[in-house]
Amino acid sequence: MSQTTGASYASAGVDIEAGDRAVELMKEWVKKTQRPEVLGGLGGFAGLFDASALKRYERPLLASATDGVGTKVDIARQMGVYDTIGHDLVAMVMDDIVVCGAEPLFMTDYICVGKVHPERVAAIVKGIAEGCVLAGCALVGGETAEHPGLLGPDDFDVAGAGTGVVEYDRLLGADRIRTGDAVIAMASSGLHSNGYSLVRHVLFDRAGMALDQRVEELGRTLGEELLEPTKIYSLDCLALTRTADVHAFSHITGGGLAANLARVIPDGLHATVDRSTWAPGAIFDLVGKAGQVEQLELEKTLNMGVGMMAVVPAESVDVALTALADRGVESWVAGEITERGAHTTGAELVGTYAV
Repeated sequence: MSQTTGASYASAGVDIEAGDRAVELMKEWVKKTQRPEVLGGLGGFAGLFDASALKRYERPLLASATDGVGTKVDIARQMGVYDTIGHDLVAMVMDDIVVCGAEPLFMTDYICVGKVHPERVAAIVKGIAEGCVLAGCALVGGETAEHPGLLGPDDFDVAGAGTGVVEYDRLLGADRIRTGDAVIAMASSGLHSNGYSLVRHVLFDRAGMALDQRVEELGRTLGEELLEPTKIYSLDCLALTRTADVHAFSHITGGGLAANLARVIPDGLHATVDRSTWAPGAIFDLVGKAGQVEQLELEKTLNMGVGMMAVVPAESVDVALTALADRGVESWVAGEITERGAHTTGAELVGTYAV
């Protein structure tokens, strides 16, 4: 008579001990993100943040956002580099929050894997923690989920959610924008974390390029370029609000520059952005040429070298540019706000890119 072994979580592909090992490895990185308002440590059912810190506000508004990094995670997987993708995650979440003028407070993450490799998960959390430090927020908790059978052993995805706070009368946005305001562009660090489905299709499927291929115009391998972390602007934007009169910010993510800028332009006004004020990086030209992608298609998919925009009064331009330069942020006046005409929309790009 044959005997059978009873089923177990491990036999189904879930390794609880590996998950516990991952938590131990990530603790030192999470600790580096702590703010004084954070209570307790990693491992609780919920992260705790002392809300009494908000008593200094007259009318505090909580701002929240959630996001992922899209198919850029597949570049990290193929390259076996896991400690930078977390920067992208924090940028996607916290740079959305700072757009309204909110100070980032805390963040949680969700890491879904086909199989828990403790060192790999810890490397992902290390990147998230480093990103949180750059954004000025705490990483108060998260979840690592193992999905055998749904994801391959090396497959993974990441997502996160964050919370910030802004004083009601300091809230930035369309209501503040006026005719004559200037549009200041802040340089991106590259593709950031948007449009990778197009980028991967063009460079790999159509052009047959490889991640380890050195591309002279990029000055490094294609993989190194594609894995360049998204720039985190949160603290730079907050510093700018303390130095200059800022009316609005726009985070240039999915949908491109014009569409995202239009989100903060009020009815009746129009933002014109002059392409001749900057030259997009080589990666944008490479994607365009390799896939014969039309310029308008590129512009509605990729950031074209601009990761964040600020709308400020004309008299605040010099102060704003100086403040950003002092923080090492490349910036320039890229456009202006005018009355909306009969045939104009919220924002548009005009002219030809600089060479």
